[in-house]
Amino acid sequence: MKVALLVGTRPQIIKSVPVIEEARRRGVDLEVVHTGQHYDELMSGVFFESFRIPAAASNLGVGSGSQGYQVGEIITRLDRLWARDRPDAVLVPGDTNSALASGLLTAKLRIRLGHIEAGARCYDMAMQEEMNRRVVDHLSNVLFAVTPQCRRNLAREAVQGKVIVSGDTMFEVFMRSQNEINRCDVLRRLGLDPGEYFVLTFHREENTADQAVVLSLLREMASLGKKVVFPAHPRTRALLGPAAKGLHERVVLVDPLDYFSMMRLIRDSVLVATDSGGLQKEAFWSRVPCLTLRERTEWTETISLKCNFLAPPSAGVTKIMKRVLGQQNALKERLKRSGNPFSTGRERPSERIVRGIVGRSR
Repeated sequence: MKVALLVGTRPQIIKSVPVIEEARRRGVDLEVVHTGQHYDELMSGVFFESFRIPAAASNLGVGSGSQGYQVGEIITRLDRLWARDRPDAVLVPGDTNSALASGLLTAKLRIRLGHIEAGARCYDMAMQEEMNRRVVDHLSNVLFAVTPQCRRNLAREAVQGKVIVSGDTMFEVFMRSQNEINRCDVLRRLGLDPGEYFVLTFHREENTADQAVVLSLLREMASLGKKVVFPAHPRTRALLGPAAKGLHERVVLVDPLDYFSMMRLIRDSVLVATDSGGLQKEAFWSRVPCLTLRERTEWTETISLKCNFLAPPSAGVTKIMKRVLGQQNALKERLKRSGNPFSTGRERPSERIVRGIVGRSR
């Protein structure tokens, strides 16, 4: 049985690493196809190298562009690829344009489709990612839900595929990477001291349409007296343009970091502020409080545990940050005591996913 695994972005590559390795361990014929949605070396190639996994067998080279362009080009180029060498099953992680396009074509070709990270919901249909993951979930034959809450979300929507609570492959990566994270010297390289800085990531289209919003957020965070380490997405860096040279002296603007450097940076920070989905979970696992720079989040489990706080930029972030920083000791204790809803505590997520996708079609 031949299985294709579709990736296109940094988070998709990271959450696919254990699946790739588990498939190889079990002797499953798994081929990785990269759509090229993230084509910058710092957002793509470096992660294959960091985890010592083979580069993708095929790269569709789609690159940047509008959502319509990316989805259309991925479908066209993937259809051309599979006309020559069609898989028996397809795995699609996450909620990107790459996931949507790959899921649509797979379903049209009546190929068995598995969705990794199924059932995540923020119930904000203005978010492109929310639309993408809903569509892929309703097309999928097998849905790998990372938490019981995700399974309940899918049950409410009466999806037709088989739902398996797999746990989160990102947590699997996080736990197995602890030695590399411990050895990482990113703080020395950036001239940072533990507990003396915040981490900020900011890349979503709705948050980076206006340069003034980004500059205001950086000023607000810098006003709280600690350094603000800002690994800037290429889109955000382009938006800042020449203004990047005039940032506050406490803002440390850096290129996107490799996985181990980013995890070490998070672990030794006071607080993470992000509009990323994955970093909300990674901050939680690192036992660091998180501000989610959005109106809603799909990872409601971290909100319920009171370790993650919604702070949309339009509402003014400083007030919320001060409130969170004022309860730092209580938050540390809460994070230590919190269980992990993203782990089944038994079988590894990658085992469940590989076994689930190679099973019989419905």
